[in-house]
Amino acid sequence: METLTASQYSSVANLILFFSMFLVIYLVGYFVVFRNWSPKLQPEASSCFISLAHGSPAVFLASRAILSDPNRGFASANTEYQNLALDYSIAYFLMDLSHYLVFYPNDVLFIGHHLATLFVFLTCRYLVYHGGYAILVLLILAEVTSFCQNTWTLAGARRADLPIAAKVYDLLSPPFYAFYSVVRGVAGPLFMYQMTMFYLSGMADDVIPRWVWVSWVVVVVMAISVSILWISNLWVELYRERTGKDRKKVT
Repeated sequence: METLTASQYSSVANLILFFSMFLVIYLVGYFVVFRNWSPKLQPEASSCFISLAHGSPAVFLASRAILSDPNRGFASANTEYQNLALDYSIAYFLMDLSHYLVFYPNDVLFIGHHLATLFVFLTCRYLVYHGGYAILVLLILAEVTSFCQNTWTLAGARRADLPIAAKVYDLLSPPFYAFYSVVRGVAGPLFMYQMTMFYLSGMADDVIPRWVWVSWVVVVVMAISVSILWISNLWVELYRERTGKDRKKVT
């Protein structure tokens, strides 16, 4: 009982520490880094700023946590390192959720996405204490494109008034779209298939209740589907822009 209490105390301390860190990074972004940006763009840019601080470190933490567990598997118990990686991402999504609730309370899509993601992380971390391997692999697939995506988003926000931003946006769009398509359109669905087949076999039912893993599958499949739809629309938009430019050159 004392060990459980100590573990819970450590987890709460980690969450407070990580949340405070993301809050400070957000405030630095809002009041220092993007202070000269328009008030309309400052919140979005600050959100990208904390996303940059979360994405690559989260990939590193999750990868290290997975590789350090010799017993990793879809039904394996969470290790301390895996719990640390989960706490790090939980704190980030709580901070970014706060951002959306304050500045964009009507953005139901992103608020719903963050709530669903937090449900998956929290049930894995604090309810079943298993499945960290699967959730962290999904986290890696979600965040490995973070640096490119946030750079692309920031450039896109200023491309109308900054020529250098427009150049970065145009230069980065094709490789970012391709990278995102491979990760979300190929690697993500393949891993989800393996994960779903394992859980359907019933081999995890003793440690992860069926309603929990079914919820995870539903949330992740919906997230992947939205991602594929989003990137597909971007490819169509890019094609129209490029063909439009080519026609102007011809005429």
